Amino acid sequence: MFKNYMVGKLFYFVVLLSLTNACPKADPTSSIEKPEVSLNLVLSTLDYHPDDVGIAVSKKRYLMGFMIKDSIVKTYPVVFGGNPIDDKRMQGDKCTPEGWFGIRAKYPHKKWNKFIWIDYPNAESWSKHNASKRSGQIPDSATIGGEIGIHGVPPGKDWWIDEKMNWTLGCIAMKNKHIDEVFPHLNENTQVYILK
Repeated sequence: MFKNYMVGKLFYFVVLLSLTNACPKADPTSSIEKPEVSLNLVLSTLDYHPDDVGIAVSKKRYLMGFMIKDSIVKTYPVVFGGNPIDDKRMQGDKCTPEGWFGIRAKYPHKKWNKFIWIDYPNAESWSKHNASKRSGQIPDSATIGGEIGIHGVPPGKDWWIDEKMNWTLGCIAMKNKHIDEVFPHLNENTQVYILK
């Protein structure tokens, strides 16, 4: 259901505008940190179906938005692969893929707390990969890669997110307390949209 609400250029505009405005820059003169409102508390005030949930990620803004239909209800800081700018075209390029993805599975992970496995590569990913081969942008021998997801960080490394350290091989990483918060609310019908 989420994707049905979001298709088209209007969605791109709404997401970009929302991610820009949802997390205004902190006042540098303020030393008071505002308490974070839990996602469970936010969701307890809303009437929604689990299939209305979606994820929108802005690589440019280093933000992930938790969405209900066309509204971002909470944002989280995230980091990406070693090349956070380009779209993923092949295994080893350290890029985070862009486009629409579903969720294949989610499970606890011994290194990164939890792992939400997205369905990269999908048909769109294969099309981009093959077009890049035909145009000579990547070698003919390049493979597409896989096992891309949203996950936490090693214990004690939440500061990697604060410092915007792009350390993954193409995944989206977030603080462990944040992956713990979103994890139970995502399912196999959740759509994930990753944009530049």
